[in-house]
Amino acid sequence: MKSLKDYASEIQKCSKCGLCQSVCPVYKVTGNDCAVSRGKFVMLDGVLKGELKLGKNIEKYLDQCLKCGKCTDFCPSGIDVCDILYAAKAECFKFSIPLTPAPLPLREEGAQLLYFSGCFNRVLRKHPLKKLAAAEDPGFGCCGFPYLSAGDVKRFGKCVEHNKNLAGNKLVITDCASCAHMLKKCGINAVNAAEYLESPPAPPLTRGALPKVTFHKPCHMENTDFLKPLLRNAEYIEMKDFDACCGFGGEFALKNNKISREIAKQKAENILATGADVVLTACPGCILGLHQGLFGRKAPKIMNIVDFLATTDSHPL
Repeated sequence: MKSLKDYASEIQKCSKCGLCQSVCPVYKVTGNDCAVSRGKFVMLDGVLKGELKLGKNIEKYLDQCLKCGKCTDFCPSGIDVCDILYAAKAECFKFSIPLTPAPLPLREEGAQLLYFSGCFNRVLRKHPLKKLAAAEDPGFGCCGFPYLSAGDVKRFGKCVEHNKNLAGNKLVITDCASCAHMLKKCGINAVNAAEYLESPPAPPLTRGALPKVTFHKPCHMENTDFLKPLLRNAEYIEMKDFDACCGFGGEFALKNNKISREIAKQKAENILATGADVVLTACPGCILGLHQGLFGRKAPKIMNIVDFLATTDSHPL
């Protein structure tokens, strides 16, 4: 179990270099140093030294984080910012979380696959992978990400325990990048469906012009090596900053709606500049974020890449 005190040395490793400012989507909009990891660490160091109280004023800035992980990826000291913020929100972890994600699993012929829909998919749409994979949902619940972000570690622990019991050692596929990220973080053998789909050589479709598509990479997706092979029946146009955050971030969009909309607006400009007919992503939360940015404008169709593949070609698992 880890408390904020357990991260004291990590917090003090921050050299205050400010490199996190160059990649933090929230800082780019607000210009507020309290919204970037460097500023948050200054406050949390004050809490650990007894100079500040971990109250509503500091919590407000802890909530001004999309948990995109960009600062961690860019930090020369290798500080895992998100885990520190989770601990600060909860004050003390009540559930042990592996810090190293499980490696991408290899495909085993005939292995049983389980489908993790995630909360958004259960509300927004039916199981799209049925056209592409023999994978059933055994009754998974929430991955727990929203509860961990909110500091409700008790409910988070219940989610993880429930899902781990159902998953066992089987491979879990999901078309939500954030769910895949959290499942792997908690030791479940999980992978995003787009990263796992087979893409055997095939000629392009001959019925009319190929659809022009662009892709928004969710922050929690680890790689996009799968992208161009899967989109062989489409004309792929890479947008500027295709891996920049859409600004949604779950409850972030509710607590910081003005900031969220500003980030989404910039993403929308990059999408429209491609002239694409369809914008694809691999996270239902990002779909909501893209809709937010493109709201009120003549915009391309927004789809999960799994839905797009299910309607344009056959990609059996």
